[in-house]
Amino acid sequence: MSRIPTHTVEDAPAASRLLLQNLIQSSPTGRFLNAHGQMAHSPAVLAAYTSLRAVIAKHGTFDPKVGAALTLATAATVGNGYMIGIGSRLAQMNGWAEEQVAALRTGTPTSDAKIDVLTDLVREAAANSGNVTDATWRAAQQAGWSGEQLTDPFAYLGATVFTGYFLNYAQTDMDALW
Repeated sequence: MSRIPTHTVEDAPAASRLLLQNLIQSSPTGRFLNAHGQMAHSPAVLAAYTSLRAVIAKHGTFDPKVGAALTLATAATVGNGYMIGIGSRLAQMNGWAEEQVAALRTGTPTSDAKIDVLTDLVREAAANSGNVTDATWRAAQQAGWSGEQLTDPFAYLGATVFTGYFLNYAQTDMDALW
């Protein structure tokens, strides 16, 4: 059972309403998720979440397919079923085949060795409070990822950990999207 109320635009705190309306406009389903409705209970939490998403969208160097892989790999490591569902749905929407989505969830090869090295990096960081071994870092460099490209996964890691931890904290009920 959820610990935090799930708001609509109409009953959310005033400072959260515009943020919720913007989420509806950017949503492929035309509505926001239960997680967003719960985050709206604290305008600070919802603003932090939407800010992370906006910054990644505006300044991130990865295309949505790579971003979805990073999100799913991190979600699977964090271990929140709701976040894994969101990440799986994003991966499918951004061109990952079902067997690749399963591989991203489990940490097995996707058939894209360059992506596998990058998702290994983000998995290791998610599992170890941001720590990554030199060997993992070098493997990503040797796979052809630049310094900027090896820095950007941290934004996806941060956004996914933020969301996954909130979902655990709030005990958010899953949406009927997956």
